[in-house]
Amino acid sequence: MLRTNTCGELTLNDLGKEVTLCGWVQKSRDLGGTTFIDIRDRYGLTQLVFNEETATAVRELARTLGREFVIQVSGKVIERSNKNLKIPTGEIEIAVTELEVLNQSKIPPFLIEDETDGGEELRAKYRYLDLRRNPIRNNLILRHKMAQEVRKYLDGLNFIEVETPVLIKSTPEGARDFVVPSRMNQGEFYALPQSPQTFKQLLMVSGFDRYFQIVKCFRDEDLRADRQPEFTQIDCEMAFITQEDILNVFEGLIRTLFKNVKGIDLVEVPRMTYADAMRLYGSDKPDTRFGMQFVELTDLVKGKNFPVFEQAELVVGINAKNCAAYTRKQLDELTDYIKRPQIGATGLIYLRYNADGTLKSSVDKFYNEEDLKNWAATFNAEPGDLMLLLAGKKEKVRKQLNELRLEMGSRLGLRDKNTFSPLWVLDFPLLEWDEETERYHAMHHPFTSPKPEDIALLETDPGEVRANAYDLVINGTEVGGGSIRIHDKNLQALMFKHLGFSKEEAQKQFGFLMDAFEFGAPPHGGIAFGFDRLCSIFAGLDSIRDVIAFPKNNSGRDVMIDSPSTIDQKQLNELKIKTTI
Repeated sequence: MLRTNTCGELTLNDLGKEVTLCGWVQKSRDLGGTTFIDIRDRYGLTQLVFNEETATAVRELARTLGREFVIQVSGKVIERSNKNLKIPTGEIEIAVTELEVLNQSKIPPFLIEDETDGGEELRAKYRYLDLRRNPIRNNLILRHKMAQEVRKYLDGLNFIEVETPVLIKSTPEGARDFVVPSRMNQGEFYALPQSPQTFKQLLMVSGFDRYFQIVKCFRDEDLRADRQPEFTQIDCEMAFITQEDILNVFEGLIRTLFKNVKGIDLVEVPRMTYADAMRLYGSDKPDTRFGMQFVELTDLVKGKNFPVFEQAELVVGINAKNCAAYTRKQLDELTDYIKRPQIGATGLIYLRYNADGTLKSSVDKFYNEEDLKNWAATFNAEPGDLMLLLAGKKEKVRKQLNELRLEMGSRLGLRDKNTFSPLWVLDFPLLEWDEETERYHAMHHPFTSPKPEDIALLETDPGEVRANAYDLVINGTEVGGGSIRIHDKNLQALMFKHLGFSKEEAQKQFGFLMDAFEFGAPPHGGIAFGFDRLCSIFAGLDSIRDVIAFPKNNSGRDVMIDSPSTIDQKQLNELKIKTTI
């Protein structure tokens, strides 16, 4: 080894030792008679000292070192006179006797420090330099630790890790596939897997009753902070189980991760139906770190000739505790916020419950004080509270109020990243109607089993059928989702029928799975966790990019390697592909 120790481990217990360190120059301070250099590696930082006692050639060489030079030094561990107790090595320094420059460095395009001066695009271009910074490095160390804990927990429950193919068949459901042309089968294409869904079901048919995989998945969809074109799942499947078994096993996984990685003991994870989540929060992934649940007033406010309420399918609001003192400017800001095109509300109605007990509303001319008292009572409001109301079509207005609720939670400091509120959401609709294609689509995927008691509704009222499906939500982010699967060929054929597949189409796309079901498929189900999202929540980040070593930007580009890129015409000719751009 070129070093005897790392730059993060030497302490007062090592005084007098002769050591050799290797690393990068973090900072250099030349004080005339003495030169101090901080040397850094992935483990930490150690101060080096070059003074009058150091050989002249070594001292002069030290003065030429620039930031990010790679060096090897040897010397004795001595006690620092000016200690830095903020770092583990801050009580010692190395009196250097030998110095070798292993490699020089250009001046980096941004400071390799915790608080850098580099913008996001610049740091993405030089990601290999960004990865030298402590915050990014610590995120990847956290990710590593979480992956090891996942494997340890699942291995302890007799799960086995099985790799599934990356070059598979394209299927029409879900997001767009990334496709890969086949040179040996001209005119035909592989797809990169959006998930190993069909393969893990086939593993259940094969008798591997407990499978998992930490696996790359690919979806060609519009990107945002918590999406990447390639992402990582903790993919799991179990046979001979019920939904309750799945919830218990994987709630145990989450609690283990919080305990062993964050040192947090989670209480039992509460459960909520999809219907209640939409009714109380307007979202199937509610942030339950704070209250502010929805209160419906539709029947209470009708009959007073206020057109907005009279024409509304739903009138619903939230109670912002202790916000009655909001100024007109603040209320206008909230109105502008919900009028943004992304939210699309037409206006905001408010009711102040002033500290002196009086009530003031933006619709006073339509409602008397008694009416407003009834509103306040329905909200369980107290003096000092501010009630915010929206009206319109049920589905639309609930989504709008969800955005307003989250904005109020942020403004009031109720969305603390160091507070964690997990929640199981259960009983999703099996199908959702698509106006554009005028047919039902699977809300999760076509292999999700309906609730047994709802199967008869597939023929009479398919929109009311509930899925045997579940999501795990933490702090308003869906981190995992799964379902009990269909294992009966006839029920699977019925599902394909209601999704608009002809028998021929279903056979062409999924015949291999349906054929497998004829050879004794066990009851089975599973779940997949978004590993990147889970890591970002544990790291207290809003974006998943900084828990991924080499992420892509919002355009799906890797600006470091300039990908995607054009390919040579010879390659296109071999693949019999012609571009028309």
